[in-house]
Parts: sequence; C-alpha cells; structure tokens
Amino acid sequence: MKIGVPKETAANECRVALTPDVAGRLVKAGMSVVVERGAGEAASFGDDAYGAAGATPVATAAEVFGQSDIVVKVQPPTAQEARLCREGSALVALFQPSAEREAVSQLAARQVTAFSLALLPRITRAQPMDVLSSQATVAGYKAVLLAATATGRLFPMLVTAAGTLPPARVLVLGAGVAGLQAIATARRLGAVVTAFDVRAAAKEQVESLGAKFLEMQLGEQAEAAGGYAKQLSEDTHRRELAFIAEHVRDADVVITTAAIPGKRAPVLITAEAVRGMKPGAVIVDLAAETGGNCEVTQPGAEVRQGGVLVLGPLNLPSTLPLDASQMYARNVSSFVLHVTRDGKLVVDFEDEIIRETCVTHAGEVRKT
Repeated sequence: MKIGVPKETAANECRVALTPDVAGRLVKAGMSVVVERGAGEAASFGDDAYGAAGATPVATAAEVFGQSDIVVKVQPPTAQEARLCREGSALVALFQPSAEREAVSQLAARQVTAFSLALLPRITRAQPMDVLSSQATVAGYKAVLLAATATGRLFPMLVTAAGTLPPARVLVLGAGVAGLQAIATARRLGAVVTAFDVRAAAKEQVESLGAKFLEMQLGEQAEAAGGYAKQLSEDTHRRELAFIAEHVRDADVVITTAAIPGKRAPVLITAEAVRGMKPGAVIVDLAAETGGNCEVTQPGAEVRQGGVLVLGPLNLPSTLPLDASQMYARNVSSFVLHVTRDGKLVVDFEDEIIRETCVTHAGEVRKT
C-alpha cells in the first residue's frame, strides 16, 4: 500500500497532510509513503526529514498521484488533481462535496474512492480521526491572539504605579471546540470571559473553564444529532438576536464560532448590534468562511463599523501550520489505518465511518 502526499496548491495553505513522524509510523506499519518535494516546507518540515523517516520524496505532484494507492490532502482536490489520480485509487481530504462538484465528478469518472473527513460522524470510534475538532482547536486559540493584537487594551487586570487597569471583557458565541479553546485562551491571558451557546449541555463545559455561561430560555430543542447546534425557528432566532445584542454592548472582544454543518453560518450579531457596541471593541468572526456570524463581516477582510473593528479571518489553522499539520496528520493516519487491511483498501459500508465519509466509489457519486 503506497500513500501519497502532494504539496498543497490552494492560496495561503501552509499545512501538509502528513508530517515526517507520522509518515514514519505508517512506514513502520508496512506502508510506503511518497511525498512531493517541498510539500512540508511551509510547515517547517523539510524533504530530508521525510527521507529520514523512510518516506520517498518525488519531484512532481503527477508522480505522487500516479503512484499512490491512497492520496492524502488537506484542501479539497481540484478538478486537475482529480484527473491526475490513478484509476481505482483512493483519496482522503477535507471538503464539502456540494462545493466541489466538478472535482467530485472527475473523481467518480476516474473510479476513485474519495473520502471527505468533513463528513466524519461524531461517534466515539471516530474521535482519533476528527480533523474538524483538531483544526478548530487551532482556530479558537489563534482567534484570541488576533483579538488581543487588534484591541487597544490589555487582557489581564494590572495593578501599576499609574493605577489599576481592569481586565478586558471577552464574549464567546458558540461553545464548540473552537469556542471552548477561545474561552480557555482568553482566560489564560487574564480576561473576564462569558459565553453563549444554544445548547444547554455547553453550560458545564463553559463553567469548567472559569467562564460565565449566558442562559436564554429558547423553548425548543437546539441540539441536533451528534451534538451539533441546529437551526432555530424564526421567532426563537429573533429573540436570540435581541439577547446577544444586549450582551455585546459591554464586550471589549467578541469571538464568534457558531456553525451549522452543511449550511450558512447563522447571523448572531446584526449590523444594528455592532453599532450599539462601545468604541474600540473587536469582533473576530471564525464563521467568515461560511458567511459569518456577524452581519457586517467580510470574509478575509477587516471592516470598521463606527468604532468597532470586525475581522473575518480565513483558514486560521494554516497560520500555525506546524502544530496544525501535526494534529491533522495524526487524524489522517488514523483514518488511513481504519480503511486499510493487509495492504488493501477496505470499503465496508456497514461501517458508519466509511459509509458517511465516502463521497465517490466504483464510479458512483454517493454524497452531493
């Protein structure tokens, strides 16, 4: 079984799907690994490190795709990469099939068995493969650092000869993996942190990190299967917007992380609520890639609304590529080992992990 690692070609993508240490573990497990030269360079992993781990550097992406039984990537495959795949091979990456229709069509035409780790079910067996959680951890951490850099005030309370400076007030919207990491990071920096989530189960996790949980009586079930938040009714969402607008007024920093799988991110902060915030406040919208939790967010840009700065960062995990790659590689290797046995790909649709992540197989598009 040969595993291939091409260099990521998406703009500003610095991560790599396998790091040298993880590639070495796969080699010890009886697999061979080929890596495109320079694939790990942006994440500080040189070709020599891959060679020392037992992987084989090759010159081009075409060689990687052409030789490999399984190609592993971070970003979605392009249509061109799909055409490079060896017929009957497999591909593992992180993508939404509905957003990559041309590539998915090409993969099916090439008889490629493609798996998307974005579709991994939230079950205990799948936790070692959960790339969404590992990368959200990085994003939540970095979001707070961006906010701390952008705000005009210090996070911790300081008692100085010039007087006492009160701590910054941070509000985190959404207490999933990214939100919890944002809470923990803001607390470590000394801020007073509050958090809101429509899922009542999040309260205990928020409070365990030393933050205050904002409770709102929703009057409906807000948690879908797998522990994700689900879309609220129109009336409940209006009440939610008013509730959030009341609390963002006093915040120095707001980190938004709310997402609904496969849908546009819910708007939690209206333009009117932004106008009601105090001058100098900062919003970091981690949902910018799927439309944004703030109505004025512009993906990849900084927007000033009155005295409020709204940041819409994209692909934050790529800004910390060394550790983000290490976590991603461990997730990917766990998945690869799960779908292979005795040097062969095992596509068993009785297995929920395989069934839910398999996008194309035997010329058929299974997920759209």
